[in-house]
Amino acid sequence: MKLEKTSKPSVEELVEEAKRRLEVEAPNYVVRPASREDVKQVIEVNMVTLPEHYPDEFFYELYEEYGKAFYVAVDQGGRVVGYVMSRVEWKPGFFRHFIVRSGHIVSIGVLEEHRGRSLGFALMTQSLFSLKNEYKCEETYLEVRVSNQPAINLYKKLGYEVVKVARGYYLDGEDAYIMARPL
Repeated sequence: MKLEKTSKPSVEELVEEAKRRLEVEAPNYVVRPASREDVKQVIEVNMVTLPEHYPDEFFYELYEEYGKAFYVAVDQGGRVVGYVMSRVEWKPGFFRHFIVRSGHIVSIGVLEEHRGRSLGFALMTQSLFSLKNEYKCEETYLEVRVSNQPAINLYKKLGYEVVKVARGYYLDGEDAYIMARPL
């Protein structure tokens, strides 16, 4: 698959855009680094928002190993309503023909009643910023169901592009797009 040579917004520009969006669309929410105490609520959000579930230990391991790129969105009552968790991997690059440090967005979810407020956008930008600046990643990638058009649109706004189709990736047999962007 040929990758487009288009100008992508910088991670720093995306973070500034996320701040502006949150001020207007989600003034009563906070996007912040997750704490260990948040992980239980993150697991609950995952169970409700996604068909893919992981053992509880997986969430805690990602928090312990890559907590600087693990963010939550919290409502005014202090309840976690969204999250993003990532990890760092060394792998062949999508944009360079070398082994690169890559930030893998493992999972993101926002409770349905809190969607449409740019929380997913803000969660992603914070994680991308940390992957670039704290973990020195050169690129980032994620998997998304080919049927999940709202998520695909979000990732495109964040500068991701489809780099590959993974046939039968999900347990139910649905294909996934592998989407990536340089950092």
